[in-house]
Parts: sequence; structure tokens; C-alpha cells
Amino acid sequence: MKIFRRILSFSNRLNIRLPLFFFYSILGIIFGAFNIVLVIPMLKVLFDKSGADVVVPDLPEFSFSTEWVTGVFNHYFLGTIHDYGKLNALLFVCALIVGCVIFANLFRFLERVIATKIRVDLVRNIRMEIFRKVSLLHIGFFNDKRKGDLISRFTNDVYEVETAVMNSLKAVLKEPITIIVYFFVLFTISPKLTLFTLLVLPVTGGVLAEIIKRLKKQATASQESMGRILNILDEAFSGMRVIKAFNARNFILRKIEEESSYYRKVNKSMSYKNELASPVSEILGVIIVAGIIFFGGNLVLADESGLQPEVFIGFLAVFSMIIQPAKNFSNGITSLQRGTASAKRIFELIDMEPAIRDKPNARVLTDFRDSIEFRNVSFAYDTEPVLKNVDLVIPKGKTVALVGPSGGGKSTLADLVPRFYDPTDGDVLIDGTSLRDYNLESIRQHMGVVTQESILFNDTIFNNIAFGKEGVSEAAVMEAARIANAHDFIMQTENGYQTLIGERGSKLSGGQRQRLSIARAVLKNPPILILDEATSALDSESEKLVQEALFNLMKNRTSLIIAHRLSTIQHADEILVIQEGQIVERGTHQQLLEHRGTYWKLSTLQKN
Repeated sequence: MKIFRRILSFSNRLNIRLPLFFFYSILGIIFGAFNIVLVIPMLKVLFDKSGADVVVPDLPEFSFSTEWVTGVFNHYFLGTIHDYGKLNALLFVCALIVGCVIFANLFRFLERVIATKIRVDLVRNIRMEIFRKVSLLHIGFFNDKRKGDLISRFTNDVYEVETAVMNSLKAVLKEPITIIVYFFVLFTISPKLTLFTLLVLPVTGGVLAEIIKRLKKQATASQESMGRILNILDEAFSGMRVIKAFNARNFILRKIEEESSYYRKVNKSMSYKNELASPVSEILGVIIVAGIIFFGGNLVLADESGLQPEVFIGFLAVFSMIIQPAKNFSNGITSLQRGTASAKRIFELIDMEPAIRDKPNARVLTDFRDSIEFRNVSFAYDTEPVLKNVDLVIPKGKTVALVGPSGGGKSTLADLVPRFYDPTDGDVLIDGTSLRDYNLESIRQHMGVVTQESILFNDTIFNNIAFGKEGVSEAAVMEAARIANAHDFIMQTENGYQTLIGERGSKLSGGQRQRLSIARAVLKNPPILILDEATSALDSESEKLVQEALFNLMKNRTSLIIAHRLSTIQHADEILVIQEGQIVERGTHQQLLEHRGTYWKLSTLQKN
């Protein structure tokens, strides 16, 4: 129930809407109950053949009691029989029944309107909260977590929660009120029969509770399996070129088939149990009704009991109205178990604490003035160290390049500057102040990042260049594109800057995508620039154009460059050779060649 209350808390104006929901529900239930209770006087008119004079009771004084309601009804009903005859009295009862049905359905409609408002707001707010919280998590989380599982939580799990909320509002919250109201009416009709009913009902509840208990674990397994299926599909669609090139279609089919078979197995078992709840409750309900008929029939046949036939039939009519709410309640609990399992997966994400966060009262980095410093920095992703005791100063306006074997720690070193990670030991400082003391957003506001893989979005060229900035003029975007050597090819596209580039920029070549990424960095105009192998995946012609764009971008900026192609970093003010997490060589291009160490070997290999 705690999880359910937390789910409901995501809806807007719940303190107003939930009382309204209960208010409309109770009125709808009361008018629905009146509708059934009115069958008793109608039957009394039909069964009474005696023709005796009718005694009209006085109108009772007002009080909050069933006796007052019964007294008022009998005064007018018996008065109608006395003054207008039984046929008109029957017409009177029929008119009341129609009126009760109209009001009952009006209040049910209003109740569903409120439930819909709760549901749609809740779903929107949960999805926004998931994305808001997940977007705060550090980069390592997205490397470890499967994207398909995240999407599954955002879609399938939220859908299960949505379904659970609707069923719970109608079944778990409303139906108990319905059952209570109907049992109250039953007590006023015949306390003996009602007590007998209450003795046998727990049997139904116990059987259904055991079925529901087994559903919860399987619901979690089902949602996790769907996350794995989505992950396989995402990888397959993204890597279709490789799948076809390596004839790996059957391999992927087997993976999907295995996971789909497991998903089928879990859902089939869950569906069997789910479907079992309804017929079991119906069978038990019929058994209970048969028992009531037998017990109540004995009371009717025993003259001293005082139970009249029309009252007994009315009792059965009211009790029959309890069976459906009871079934709805059991189905609602079943749905709630699925929703609870999904909600737990959602709240795992929402409750996850970011590894990188702002300190209380963190400073805002307003201006980069002096240098970036790595002071005795070490870093490990798990237990294996990636960086070991790195000391480095990058003065403002200088270009520092990182080279060395793959896996040496170059990209990790660069990721520490925008605080994608924090050092395990040591510190990274800007202008003598630890990055941990600055506001995260203000740090990244001063940085531009261009990576080997161009991250573009399925949008127009204009919006990709202006990404993250609002109110940007077309002239500013075009100027950024010119500096990035991108303007000419953009103007040759179908709609110029308003051309859609497809998913991840699939309609553009690698060099064109990279130049758009550079144009985006140019438009941001950051004082600090991080280039992570920005030209390594390009052909020679594209590399030349991109390299020119990068030179334009780096003018008057502090740059940290990661490169495998040594020809692209010969102009750097300082080159660091990183190997096994340590700086093993440092100097200018010429100095390192003269040193004839690791850098010289790498340079010789690339020339050959």
C-alpha cells in the first residue's frame, strides 16, 4: 500500500481530486443501492392480494438513520397506495427506480472523469520524473545499464502502473466502499442472513489471496524480460549493417527467440493464474449464494422468523450486487500486484542517487582565467586503476594533446574535466579551485566536447547546430557552420539548414556529421575545448576539412586533444604520452622525436 500511495502522489491536486472521487463514488453507490432496495416494496405490492386497508404512517422527524429513510419512503409509498391504488404505487416505485439509475450513472461518470484526470497527470509526471532523475546520473551509469531496460521502464512499466492505478481506483478503493454500503443495507434487511454471509465470505478471500501472492514475482520477471528484448532489438536495428555483413542474422534471431520464449513462458503462467481468479471467485460466489438460499429459505418457511418472501428476494437481489464488486476487487488486487512490481522498477531509477552532484551552496564558475590543473589524480572504475598519480597543468590558451596505446586512460583523463566522473584520489582544479566546489552546470557551460562518434539527433541541421541554445539567429548558426567548413555542403542539401538528417544523422557522411558537431561547438563558443579522437574515423579528404575546422575552432581557446593520428597534434603546445594510466613522456612534437621513446616509436609506425 505504501508503494501505491507513492504512485498516487505523482498526480496533481490529489488532495482535491481524491476526496471528490470518493464523494462521487459514494453517491453513485448509494443511488445504486436504492435502486435495488426499491425492488422490495414493488414485490410487496405484487404479492399482496389481501385487499386490506392500508395504514399510512406519519412522516418521521429528520435524523441520520435508516429508520428515517424507511419511514419517509413508507409514508409516501403507502400514502400513494391509499390515495391512488396499487397500480399508481407501482408506477411511483418504477419512477423512483429510473431516477435512482439516472443519478447513479451521473455520479459514476463524474467519478470516472476524476479518475481519468488522476491517471493522465500521474503518467505524465512519472515519465518526466524518470527522465529528470536519470539525466542527472553519471556517464558510467549509461555504460553499465542496458538501454532497452531503461526504455522498458519508461514505457511498459509506466503502462502497467497506469493500468494498476485505474483498476485500483475503481476496484481497490471504490469497491470496498460498495461492499460496505451493500452489507449495511443487508444488515437492515436481515441481520441473521448477513451474519451467515460474513462467515462464508473469508473462504473466497483466502483462495484468491494465494493466487495473487504468486503473481507478484512473475510480474517482475516479465518486465525484466521485456527490457532485455527491447535491448536486443535496439542493438539489432542499430547494427543491422554489421549483422548482414557477418551473416549473423540467425545468431540474433536465436537470441530474440530465446528471450521471447522465456517471456512467453512467464506471461503464460501469469495469465493462467490471472484468469483463474475470476472463475474461482464466481464459483465460490455461486456456492455462497446457494448456501444463502438454503439458509434464508429455512427462515422464510419458519413462520416465527418473521422473514417475508419479498424481503428475502430483495436480500438476494442486493447480495447479487456484491458479487461483481467482489470480483472487481480481486481483479484489481491482481492488477495492483503487476503495477507494484513495475512501480518498484521505476522507483529504483527515481531513487538512484547521482554519483556526481553539486555541493550545497556550490560556486558558479563565471569566468575561466588561469589554468586547469590535475593534482596527483588517480581513478578506478571498479578496483582496477585506470589513472595513477597524474600531475598536469594546462594554462589558459594552450593546447595539450594526449597520445598513447588504447586503454591507457586518455579518454578517462579528459572525462574528469567536465566532471563526467570524479577522481578516486587527488583533485582536478580550475583557477586553483576544485571542480567539486563549482556548480556542475556552470562548469560544463565553459566547455565544448567533440567526440569520435558524432552525436546528432533526428532533427533539422539548424536545430542540431543550435542544440541546447534558445533564441539563436540563423545568421549565428550559418557563421558557425562556415567556421566548421560545413556551410557549403549544407546549402547543397534539399532544404538547406531545415533539412532533416535522419536518426543519428544517417543521411550525412561521416565527415559531414563531424563538421556539424564542430559547428555546434563553435556556436557554443566555449573557452575550454575537449577533442576526443575527432578525426580518427574519417577518410583523408574528410579529415583535411575537419582538421581545418578544428584549427578554426581551437583559436584562442584552451584545448585538450586526444589523438591516435599524430599528424593532427604536431602543433600542440605540449604532448603527453599516456601509458597504463601514467604520463611516461611529455614535451613538444620535436622534443619527443629527439627523445626517441614511445612517441618516436608511434610516429615511426604511422609513417610506415
